[in-house]
Amino acid sequence: MLTEDLDAKIQASKSEGNVPFIVMATAGTTVLGSIDPLEAVADICAKHQIWMHVDAAWAGGLLLSRKYKHLLHGIERADSVAWNPHKMMCAPIQCSTFLVRHPDILKECNACHAEYLFMPDKYYDVSYDSGDKAIQCGRKCDSLSLWLLWKAKGNLAFESQINEMVEKANNFEKKLKTTEGFRLVIPEAQCTNVTFWYIPPSLRGQPENEEWWNKVSKVAPFIKKEMVTSGTMMIQYQPLTSKKMVNFFRIIIKNPLVTDQDIDFIISEVERIGKDF
Repeated sequence: MLTEDLDAKIQASKSEGNVPFIVMATAGTTVLGSIDPLEAVADICAKHQIWMHVDAAWAGGLLLSRKYKHLLHGIERADSVAWNPHKMMCAPIQCSTFLVRHPDILKECNACHAEYLFMPDKYYDVSYDSGDKAIQCGRKCDSLSLWLLWKAKGNLAFESQINEMVEKANNFEKKLKTTEGFRLVIPEAQCTNVTFWYIPPSLRGQPENEEWWNKVSKVAPFIKKEMVTSGTMMIQYQPLTSKKMVNFFRIIIKNPLVTDQDIDFIISEVERIGKDF
């Protein structure tokens, strides 16, 4: 997110008589793993008195790492945060959280005060009755899986796990930078998303014009088809048309059991198949 543009767009919207009420920042985009400048976004939201929401579904887990939590600096100023522990924390699916700064706002927005369900004169603190805080009433107890996992592993184990994921992704990028035929989509990822093109020998040393990029766009689908049909790997690819990027591979390191040997195999398998394109 370009914060200068954000501020200008808010002011323009206000000048037209509109009332901007929310800014949705992202901490860990799905494809590239990018993180918005949250501190600067928070400054703009405070300036215009706008609700700041952060979609940290993917990168929220970095908060558990003393080494990498600085990447989310400013998230503590958000009014609300979405975070999926079933991603970087590896909790069982589904385990998603919605955190709000304002203690009573969910009940104020969603409560129906059904007297046959939520009696106010119970013998315990009725603020623990979470059913009246959401639109739907009956829900799975997703928080139990997270509580059990956190009790079993603890903060230090999560920190070690997340640090290792980030470091493996960094090492993966370093190997791609020094291996002929591989080109990173972005120079350095902020999260554990590793994105790259493979340029086969048949396309190297040619003018990188529109026709060349059209050919490159067919490389990843070709390689994936051969991987899947031969049973060696299944990895994701996609374009990013909003940034005029043709098909590239996207590998996200979120399994703490991934080894350097696994990463070497990915590179060699892409080379093995790609050389015949």
